[in-house]
Formats: sequence, structure tokens, C-alpha cells
Amino acid sequence: MGKIQNIAREAPCTLALALPIIAGFLGQMLMGVADAVMVGWVGVTQLAACAFANNVLSVPMVFGFGILSAVSVSASHSHGSNRPRLAGESLRGGLLIALTMGLILVTLIHVLIPFISVFGQAPEVNETAKTYFLYIAWSLVPLFVTGSTKNFCEALERPWPPFWIMIGGVLLNVLLNWVFIFGNLGMPALGIDGAGLATLLSRSATMLGVICYPFLSPILREALPNRWLAGGLFSECRRLLGIGLHSGGLSLCEVSGFAFGAVMMGWLGVIPLAAHQIAISCAGATFMVPLGLGQALSVRVSHARGGQRDEQISAIVNGALLLTVGMMAVFASCYLFLGKQIASVFVDDAAVTAVAIELLVLAGVFQVFDGIQIVSSGALRGFGDTKIPFLIGIVSYWFVALPTSWLAAFHLHLGARGIWVGFVCGLAVAAIALCLRLQKKVWQSCSIPTQ
Repeated sequence: MGKIQNIAREAPCTLALALPIIAGFLGQMLMGVADAVMVGWVGVTQLAACAFANNVLSVPMVFGFGILSAVSVSASHSHGSNRPRLAGESLRGGLLIALTMGLILVTLIHVLIPFISVFGQAPEVNETAKTYFLYIAWSLVPLFVTGSTKNFCEALERPWPPFWIMIGGVLLNVLLNWVFIFGNLGMPALGIDGAGLATLLSRSATMLGVICYPFLSPILREALPNRWLAGGLFSECRRLLGIGLHSGGLSLCEVSGFAFGAVMMGWLGVIPLAAHQIAISCAGATFMVPLGLGQALSVRVSHARGGQRDEQISAIVNGALLLTVGMMAVFASCYLFLGKQIASVFVDDAAVTAVAIELLVLAGVFQVFDGIQIVSSGALRGFGDTKIPFLIGIVSYWFVALPTSWLAAFHLHLGARGIWVGFVCGLAVAAIALCLRLQKKVWQSCSIPTQ
């Protein structure tokens, strides 16, 4: 009975921390959804081009966020042990890593754009996507800086102001989409290129707001470095990379699996690719819920370890897992029973809608698996356990998901459905392996085994 009471006490605490994090993630995700919906009103080819660019760039974006999660882990551990200045050092190193990653990525995209046809997409999709590709690549620079600062604020238990700033950025993105995509307020109609420009401008405005907040908060200001360019910056970056590279690698395995699945979808044609964009936008939006829970769980586990409160960890972890299963079961029901209504929001094309409905059913099937694997990996990050989860990710996504997708789609002739069957298999393997690994770490950290 005591364990149940502990779980019931800790689950609301995790949810309270997670809510603004989830909402912030959803806000960033909604920028992509807004682009997909509003570009979809222009035409199927532009929607397919939007899908192609976003899926390719999601690989380095999620990898970068995985690396920057080290800021959250390190800062929350310092906060738990009552050493706020060390948390500020984590922010200092995180900002340098964020800027460096963003600028390297932009340079690579400019070099690779002339060779965009290597992805095997339809020629009209390649041509339509080029400028949008560049805008979204540039927008990752402010997005990474925002992510690093947001992680610092969350680690010091100040998640709500960054959330409201990011919601403002989402609303600005929708407004600028309306202006630039359709040519309102005297601007020329830029179509998909207007969507890219709107995303770049809104992410830049969000970055400025989130960066300013710690300087205005008395509690956060106490943790900020006195000298931003003082010695030790590069050693702090190396320390953060030691934490974050494997976490980024795990995120990279998953998102690159989905991104290469989108490339394979493009081999099937424009209609399957457009349908895939609808389904992946929806699944990606609901994925923000367990992603936020995982981030909050990482902070709470690291905070408890920093404060030498290991006896709390079992209840914290198991409460978060129960929350995750319940929430993802609700989302699964929505995809299974409301697929037609959801698909019709994105596009008025019968062929695209029919394929999207099939894919949303499969999205419903993997919701619980997806939630368990990302929350488990977040908790393991709080333990500082990132190498084994990275290896689990390699096996799950590259040795299970992608080969299954390819076989099912092109050899069993299941087409678009086959690619998503592979996603289901890979996520199931990841969820089981990561959850077992997590329970082992919880058992090791506590005086009694968890049930």
C-alpha cells in the first residue's frame, strides 16, 4: 500500500513539471503542423515537398536536442545539490554547443542542396523544396539556442515563462504563414517558401524572448555565469558532450529511422508521401506528451540523485510510466476511431485521405510503445545511463524497424502500410528493452526492488 501511495504522490509532481515542457514541445511541433496544414491548402506537391524537407531536417534537429538534453541533466543535478553556479556553467557550455551545431548544419545544407536528387524524390518535389529547405535549416540555429536555454530554466524549476514565450512564437508563425504563404497585407504569395520564411522569423523571435528571461528572473539570474567567456568553457562543453552524445545518438536512431521511412515513402509516389506527412505530423504531435514527461522525469531523477534522495526514485519512475501508458492509450483510441476526421483537416484529396487513414490506424497501434520507450530513455538519462540505450536504439530502429519496413513495403507489397508496420515493430522492441533496463537501474538505486 505504501508503494501505491508513493506513486500517487509523485506522479502529480512529475506531471506538474512536465505540463509546460509538453506544451512547449507541442508549440514547436505545431509550427510544423501549421506549415503542413496551410501548405496543404496550396497543393499536394507543395505538401509533399514540405514533408520531404521536414523529415530530412528532423534527423539533425532531434540529434541536436538529444545532445542539448545534457544541459537539463547537468543543471538539475547541480540544482539538487544546491550548487546553482554549476548549473549556470551548464547553460554557458550548452549555448556554445547549440550555436556551433546550428552553424555547421546550415553550412552542410548549403553544400548538399545541389545534390538533393540523391534522395530519390520526384523531380517536382525536389525543385519545390529547395528554398524551403534552406529557410528551415537556418531556423535550427535559433531553435537550438532556445532549446539549451529552455532546458536550463526547466532544470531550475522555472518552466512556465519559456512555455508562454514559445506559444507566442507559434501564434506569430501562424500569422506570418498567412501573410507570406497566401500574400496578405500587401506581401507577394510565396507558397511553401513563405512557410519557411515564417518559421525562421518566428523561431528567431522566440529565441530572443527565451534568452532574455533568465536575466529578468531573480532566481535564475543568481545561477548565471559572471563571465560568459571565462576559462573552462571548452572543458564544460566536453563534459556536456560526454553526457549528451549518446542521448543524441539514441534520438538520432529513432528519428533517422522515421526519416528514412519517409524517403522510402517517396519512392512509392507523391500521394503516399503526402499521406505520410499527415500521419507523422499527428503522431509527432502526440509524441510530444511522453517526450515532455521523459524530460521532466530526467530532471526529477537527476535532481533526486543530486540531493541523495534515491529512495524517491522508484515512485517517481513508476508514476511517470503509469501516466504515460494512460495518456498514450487515449491517443491510440483517437487515431483508431477518428482517422477520417483527422485526415480531412489536412487535405481535400480523396486518394491522400484514404492512405492517411490506414497510416493513422498503425500510428494508434504504436502509441503506447512509443511513449514507454521515450519516457524510459529520459529516466535513464537522469541516471547518467546513455550508452546502453544508444545501442538499444541502433538495434531497434536500424536492425528491426527499417529492414521490416523495406520487406513489408516492397517485397510483401503492403506499400505505405508496410513502411509503418516496420515502425510498429521497431518501437515495440525499443520499449521492451529500455523499460527492462530502467527497472534494473531503479532496483540498483533503491534499497528494495521495485514492482
